[in-house]
Amino acid sequence: MTVRIDGTVCDGCPHAKEAPCMRVCPGDLLTKDSSGKAAIAMPEDCWDCAACVKECPRDAISLFLPTEAGGRGSTLVARKKTDGVQWTLTDRKGKTTRIFTAGKKVI
Repeated sequence: MTVRIDGTVCDGCPHAKEAPCMRVCPGDLLTKDSSGKAAIAMPEDCWDCAACVKECPRDAISLFLPTEAGGRGSTLVARKKTDGVQWTLTDRKGKTTRIFTAGKKVI
């Protein structure tokens, strides 16, 4: 999988002291680029934990799946909910599948 940030959607969370994606990244790999949007400083060090994907309030961060997992162009987006995580898989033809994983506490 590969974490991707959509620069057309990301606004860098200008009203937050620290953007949520940057706050939760366990590798401290997210930073702001010259336009003030989120960027992965060292993509090769990212271990695709999806913490940033789940936390992004603008849905600007997603996981791109390997071709063998979902077909070229497939994406996996996670959204943090109060009682778990909502996963949305979109295949290359645009078909969407949603899966909810419940948890006692989502950080």
